Amino acid sequence: MAFDYGTKRIGIAVTDPMQMIATGLETIHPNQIIDYLKKYLQTEQVETFVVGEPKQMDNTPSQSAMHVRGFVNLLKKTFPEIPVQMLDERFTSKMASAAILAGGVKKMGRRDKGLVDTVSAVILLQSWMEGRAFKF
Repeated sequence: MAFDYGTKRIGIAVTDPMQMIATGLETIHPNQIIDYLKKYLQTEQVETFVVGEPKQMDNTPSQSAMHVRGFVNLLKKTFPEIPVQMLDERFTSKMASAAILAGGVKKMGRRDKGLVDTVSAVILLQSWMEGRAFKF
């Protein structure tokens, strides 16, 4: 499961049991994420949480990094049995916007920030899975 964390919305993506394809799941307000995950984990198995790590172009943490660290700490505290991996999220929002545009989503749909967040989470999860495939 991957998260594109934002202070207004968290985009969430999951993968199939074979870990082949990442799919957008939902966009949740940060205040609701723990309750959402507790409910989700009652019926679904999650092996790892992948969280986008916000960085500047010079590889230093961005302004939102402290919020993401707080979110990661909350995940680790609430779900200690599920490992948390960080993944550089530079360009995911731009890649998500480009994918949405290429997918033919109409102008009103492209204005949906939640859609961008969810697609960003999909890109994060797919990148993480592809990176793992090369480590074997």
